[in-house]
Amino acid sequence: MSKRFLTVGSLLRNDELLKYKREIENRDDITYPFYDDLEGYKECEERSVGEIVEKQIEEGLEEITDGEYPKALWHLDFVWGFDGVKRYINDTGYFFEEKDNDGKYETRKDIGIKYEGKLSGKNHPFIDHFKRLKKLADGRVKIKQTIPSPSHTFGDAINTDYLVDSYYKNEEDFERDLIASYKEYLEEFKNAGGETIQFDDCLWEQFADESENSQYDGQSKTDSHTKNKDLAEKYIAINNEVIDYAHSLGLKIYTHNCRGNYASRHFGSGTYDSIADLFLKKQNYDRFYLEWDDERAGSLDSLNALKDKDCEVVLGFLSSKTATLDDEDRVYDLLEKASKIIDKDRLYLSHQCGFASCDNGNELSHDQQWAKIKQGQEIAEEFFGQ
Repeated sequence: MSKRFLTVGSLLRNDELLKYKREIENRDDITYPFYDDLEGYKECEERSVGEIVEKQIEEGLEEITDGEYPKALWHLDFVWGFDGVKRYINDTGYFFEEKDNDGKYETRKDIGIKYEGKLSGKNHPFIDHFKRLKKLADGRVKIKQTIPSPSHTFGDAINTDYLVDSYYKNEEDFERDLIASYKEYLEEFKNAGGETIQFDDCLWEQFADESENSQYDGQSKTDSHTKNKDLAEKYIAINNEVIDYAHSLGLKIYTHNCRGNYASRHFGSGTYDSIADLFLKKQNYDRFYLEWDDERAGSLDSLNALKDKDCEVVLGFLSSKTATLDDEDRVYDLLEKASKIIDKDRLYLSHQCGFASCDNGNELSHDQQWAKIKQGQEIAEEFFGQ
């Protein structure tokens, strides 16, 4: 199969694992990673991760994850694993666009974060998750781990007012300790044999000219601090400090930018056009996973911001949100256009996001998921010739 087709990270969970995930979603009297609170959960996770690792290898994927099976939510499990953090069920979830763009769709509510002590990234449960993945892969295939970007964790905290009545009296102290915690984590990741880690990020489009929706309250934020360029620059600086430190350790750092992926719904409406010179040109990632599955991303002209950068670009021209196969003519056309901007040997093809960023997953079956992955592999093989 083509080395030029990649998956973003998450895959649909099996029914046995989902039974535990639904219990986790509705309880805040349990402590992450929940193994001591839910009998049989750790064993179920172990079996499920082993199965999905073998399935990815069997299907010929170029680079694999653990399917993100240990996670309930794509970003918050990592935050729950920091020292100084307490998880709770919030009054509301996030607010996504309904699929017909008529009204708002509220997500699960176990998204509350209390910063009740000094942050630390040491002895994080994700290190054990990575060690398990590395052992299961056993050198047969490239592996990566996915975690939220430091700027997303920072932005999530300030956008939801989670620092109010917290251990942290100001944003500056929180930012300092958050960056230090990520560095601590990366040191342990490197020591565990890690080579590649992916920072996922959903906040770029809040700064786009066209952005109207906020995931935090379902209302317009066009006149709020989310359009503040100074805040965008802060996000970039936070990421780059951690990226540069990771590079000093010898790690490769990828990023995946997402406009939201929950039960086949999205929240972001902004294009890359007005933010390319910020989030594409100024961030020091080795590989960018980007989304162009529909018109919300705008034109491919924004790829010019990456034209002269020393990085790879993964083109999310396929959709993980739909149950049907993608329009191949559209994908080939976009690949041709992209290759006129970025050298073909720096390009890859993917779906715009994973299939289950949160454990409930998108609205398609396991068979449909693998059929869509096979289609992506075949398109990449035809276009890239390998």
